[in-house]
Amino acid sequence: MPSDLQGDGVRRDALSRAIRPDAEGLPRVMGILNVTPDSFHADSRVTGQEAVERGLAMFRDGATWVDVGGESTRPGADAVSVNEECARVIPVIQALKQARPDGLVSIDTRHAPVAQAALEAGADMVNDVSGLRDPAMMDVVLEAGAAVCIMHMLGTPKTMQHDIQYNDVVNDVHEALFTTASELVRRGHPAELICLDPGIGFGKEQHHNLALLEHGVRLSDGGRWSVLWGVSRKSVVGHLTGHADAADRLPGSLGLAALACLRGVGVLRVHDVAPHRDLLNALRPFALRG
Repeated sequence: MPSDLQGDGVRRDALSRAIRPDAEGLPRVMGILNVTPDSFHADSRVTGQEAVERGLAMFRDGATWVDVGGESTRPGADAVSVNEECARVIPVIQALKQARPDGLVSIDTRHAPVAQAALEAGADMVNDVSGLRDPAMMDVVLEAGAAVCIMHMLGTPKTMQHDIQYNDVVNDVHEALFTTASELVRRGHPAELICLDPGIGFGKEQHHNLALLEHGVRLSDGGRWSVLWGVSRKSVVGHLTGHADAADRLPGSLGLAALACLRGVGVLRVHDVAPHRDLLNALRPFALRG
């Protein structure tokens, strides 16, 4: 095998392992790095060198991934221009990869030009909350051969909580994600580099969120796809615990992280890396024994 193709194979295998449960069957941790002024959890908002330092701290705390985003996708959020989004995230990605070449970075964006620039800056994954709705985004992923997370969302962040309707939320969400992922594979992308995210809180009411969490194992389709959950400090946790403020939702977030371990989730996207790593380490001796 030519050395360049062999290298591609080694990288593909490494990325595939990084989006699936570890040897004990526990999820990988993805730290959330919001380079934004308006993300829903105020304590997660950082810019510039502070963002770089926080990302490096996430790696030290045990994150497999750091997910860098420059546009808030909270309900009702306004769109950000591509130029502004790039200005926020590209310097941070470059600095993280320079300081930690072995650290895996994902770009949280729904805009193909931002994803392209991020991959060129060293990002390893595209995390698209719009589920590759833009055909150009699928082209970017295919050309780069990058890992990709396809998330389900109704409408846009501005409109997604308006007029929420499903025939059967589990079937509808799964079918939509399977269709997009299968199209990506049909066009030549490795299935092992794809993970699916049900989009908790993105165009869902509480009963929809709970149904998707309850039936989370089905989203892997018998192990074909990796599954990513992003539930950290979201309103789904607030409804369950009675805490309206995202700052008070860490214990509830850890509870849903424990559920993720039972559902075979491959990646947990979280604001608080160290507490989630502690949770997983506490479960580690018992994980293989169920």
